[in-house]
Amino acid sequence: MKDDFVSSGRAISDLKAHLVLTTKYRRKVFTGAIIERLQTIIWERRKWDCQMIEVNGETDHIHLLFQYYPQLELPKFVGNLKSITSRRLRTEFPELADVYRKSVLWNESYFIASCGGVTVSQLKEYVENQKTPN
Repeated sequence: MKDDFVSSGRAISDLKAHLVLTTKYRRKVFTGAIIERLQTIIWERRKWDCQMIEVNGETDHIHLLFQYYPQLELPKFVGNLKSITSRRLRTEFPELADVYRKSVLWNESYFIASCGGVTVSQLKEYVENQKTPN
């Protein structure tokens, strides 16, 4: 990203996360066309307090890298993302509706990790080396 810092209200932040969603029962149902459509659905969504950096996946899972504002409630965001993508994909790809009859495309669990440009040890060293006033 050109400018890693985002401003909202009284906060300037640089929060990024890596999210992994898996299909229910880890079924290998995604094709190239489904992944491409999923990427488009996610990139087009503007209501979330975040900006997508990268979206990609394989036959049974997807990875999202995104930057978000401090006020974003990550569990609500993930639930909303799952709901919207599941509904849209099952509507547009009937073969998914045949596999997932009860309107559940995604596994209930997910993986999310914060990420940034430096390691924790680098940040620790930076903080340790601050010049404390006398």
